[in-house]
Formats: sequence, C-alpha cells, structure tokens
Amino acid sequence: MPTDAQLRAFLDESLPPDQMAAIEFQMRDDSELHQRLAEIRGQQDAGLHSLGAIWRRHRLSCPDRSTMGQYLLGVLDPEDENYIDFHLKRIGCRYCAANIADLEQNRKESEGQVETRRQRFFQTSAGYLRRKP
Repeated sequence: MPTDAQLRAFLDESLPPDQMAAIEFQMRDDSELHQRLAEIRGQQDAGLHSLGAIWRRHRLSCPDRSTMGQYLLGVLDPEDENYIDFHLKRIGCRYCAANIADLEQNRKESEGQVETRRQRFFQTSAGYLRRKP
C-alpha cells in the first residue's frame, strides 16, 4: 500500500517509472486507494501543503544544471559527486535524470559538430598546406 508521500509524488509525476506503474496497477482494483488519492488531491487543491511538499515541488534538493554538467565531466568534489549519485540512483529523481540525459545528448551533438567543423576547416585550407617548390 503506497504512503501518502508516494501518492503526492504520484500526482506530481515525480516517482520513478516502475513505482508510477505499480500505483496505477493497484488503483485498478482498489477503491480505498482511489479515495485516498482523491483526498490528497483535494488537500493540494485547497492549498494545504506541508513543508516537505513545498520542498519537493520546488525541487530544492536537486542540483542545478551547471553542477550536473560538472558531474558529467567528472570535475566535482567527491562529496558532491556522491550526493548526485545518491540523488539519481537511490532517490530516482526523474527531473535530474532527464536533465542528465539532455546534457549528455547536447554533449554528443556538440562533439559531432566539432568534428564536422574540423573537417571543413581542413578541406578549405588544404590548398594552403602544400609545399612550395
């Protein structure tokens, strides 16, 4: 049976995919779970928020994008790197996982652009590189 915190995260779509799927599967046959989810949604709509809910909604424990980039480059302090590992792998933050995937994709695209640019420079300057007789 999911906790209220898990149900709030479910409503915010911030649970890992496997936990989201498990709750959706449970909801198919469990009217009590439907009722709890409706109560939680009603509390959120009424503006009743806990400190934890505000913390999660504003993702205060998530590292910023530049820190994530440093993580991918391997230039963070070991303590910060361990925190991001924990945040991504143990907590399973979907927002940060998406951020990491986006940064990795951008890096791959920029590496391809650098190689293309390098080839273009070489091709346009090849005539200038010939030896003079």
